[in-house]
Amino acid sequence: MKNIRTIQYKTGSPLVNMGPIRLRQPIPTSISLSTGSHEIDQVDPFILLHHYGPYAISEFSNPFDLGPHPHRGFEPITLLYKGEQLHRDSLGNESIVKAGDVQWTTAGRGIIHSEGPTKEFVEEGGELEGIQLWLNLPAKDKMMPANYQHIKSDDMLIVQNEDKSITLKVVAGELSGKNGLIKTQTSINVFMVKTESKGTMEVQLPTNHNALIYLLDGEVFVNKEVTLKKGATQMLTFNQDGDGFQFEARKESNLLILSGEPINEKIAQYGPYVMNTQTEIMEAMRDYQQGKMGFLA
Repeated sequence: MKNIRTIQYKTGSPLVNMGPIRLRQPIPTSISLSTGSHEIDQVDPFILLHHYGPYAISEFSNPFDLGPHPHRGFEPITLLYKGEQLHRDSLGNESIVKAGDVQWTTAGRGIIHSEGPTKEFVEEGGELEGIQLWLNLPAKDKMMPANYQHIKSDDMLIVQNEDKSITLKVVAGELSGKNGLIKTQTSINVFMVKTESKGTMEVQLPTNHNALIYLLDGEVFVNKEVTLKKGATQMLTFNQDGDGFQFEARKESNLLILSGEPINEKIAQYGPYVMNTQTEIMEAMRDYQQGKMGFLA
């Protein structure tokens, strides 16, 4: 790697309430540990990152059970780290997403879906933890046909460091000649990283991508400069001034690495809709009420 990217912002991952659910929300956030107060609306093209759980799921406690709801204009993505979830949607898809799997919904012109712990998982009990990521679509693709992709953990290609203490799963995009199975609409990379012990890794990224690294748990040292640790600094964003970054694991850790070519378009957002104008938001609300996004019992 010729040039290491410099760090743009370092932030925590503040807890927020979403109805009955309490989760971490690093994007968007108004908390910055580097400047004292800096608002990160998005890391274009990533417009929302929710880290939910770990929740203790049982027949007596099941906070993460999201009934049928609509989306339009972006791609809602779930990366599951612990537990088991059932996905259903108005396209007729029904799949069980297990720990390590990824479900990737392209809402496009509109889709209705639901997700939550499976009945069997609730009965048996266990921990549920995941990332909910919203990836923007450019204006030209916001009304494309909806689509759903489910990639199992065992099917993903991996990249490891020299002593194999770090394993990176290529969900989407490319690294070291390994390509993700997810078909994307824009140029992006999504990498799920698991470190078993101490070790180092370099991650090369396209120079025109915005990029970030988010820590779910554990502890890592990035660019020999900043320590990521749960409850403290959990996310770093990078400037577009290098080929990538390097990190050193200090204990068993889980990381999410994202990069993407910025779309650079104005966003209008209301609830589950992400469009370019308020008129388009009103049209989305009307189309949902008229049943144009399909139906899901």
